[in-house]
Amino acid sequence: MEEQEIRATLALCLMAAFADGDKNDAERQHIREVADGLGQQAGALAGLYQDVLLGRVSLDGAAAVLTQQPHRQLAYEMAVGVCDADGVHTAAEGDFLKRLETALGLGGGDAEAVLAQADELAAAPVGGPTVAMPEAAEAPPAAPPGATAPAAADEAQLDRMILNAALLNGALELLPQSLASMAIIPLQTRLVYRIGERHGYTLDRGHITDFLATVGVGLGSQYLEQYGRKLVGGLLGKIAGKAGKAIGRQLTGSAFSFASTWALGQVARRYYGGGRTLSAADLKAAFSGLLGEARQLQQRYMPQIEEKARTLDVQQVLAEVRAGRRA
Repeated sequence: MEEQEIRATLALCLMAAFADGDKNDAERQHIREVADGLGQQAGALAGLYQDVLLGRVSLDGAAAVLTQQPHRQLAYEMAVGVCDADGVHTAAEGDFLKRLETALGLGGGDAEAVLAQADELAAAPVGGPTVAMPEAAEAPPAAPPGATAPAAADEAQLDRMILNAALLNGALELLPQSLASMAIIPLQTRLVYRIGERHGYTLDRGHITDFLATVGVGLGSQYLEQYGRKLVGGLLGKIAGKAGKAIGRQLTGSAFSFASTWALGQVARRYYGGGRTLSAADLKAAFSGLLGEARQLQQRYMPQIEEKARTLDVQQVLAEVRAGRRA
């Protein structure tokens, strides 16, 4: 992809992020920070957020830049992922995606199939089973202060569950398939559910979404960041014609999804283990500190993440994400 094509693709994603007109100020700010951060990595993207916000870039104009069919398909998949990141797309988002489909000249049912798969992931039950993967080869890091599970065995089990979820999401982030990226947020949501359940809380999707927003994990902006950094870094195997399981290297030294998943799991553990007494400011501060720690851990576990990505069956992961609660 050329720089102008990357710019057009991310412009369409930003339009998708605002298609429902219902983003709060915090989420808008996070989206802007993501766009600005991508602009720092690729000079051609500088000011893209403002250009989209002020209408300097149109949907039809951005779509016209994408002349190759794989690029058009990718742009649509990314826009769908942004729209469905915080749940099945709204009517307004559906209208936007229909206009985008037309502008990109997509047909033959491909767009409908992508949207249906994304909707299935977005609607996946939060209380579904943990996606199976081998246990971490190394012992998990020690439990952070503030966790109050009753037994040391339970603490170790929680540590392992959080670490394995982070390893899986780190591996998914290395894969080029858009559906692999779409699975990360449902898996994070499910992790929070299971941690709450371990501490006696039955959580619904709305509560978990609010919890994620409170700690500073915006769903739409997180998806935009995950896929935008892949795009800017030239990590898309499907565009380069590489095999579906080709592993792309992150532009930076840290896998964002590993770090955000591990930090999210640990702060959820503190929050629910402590009887949900932490304030919003405390949650944000805890998440920020844990995110820095997680980035260091990611370096330690990178060989396991890469190995997992080489052998990961994406379709099996997607099937387990869609699955309901096991008896």
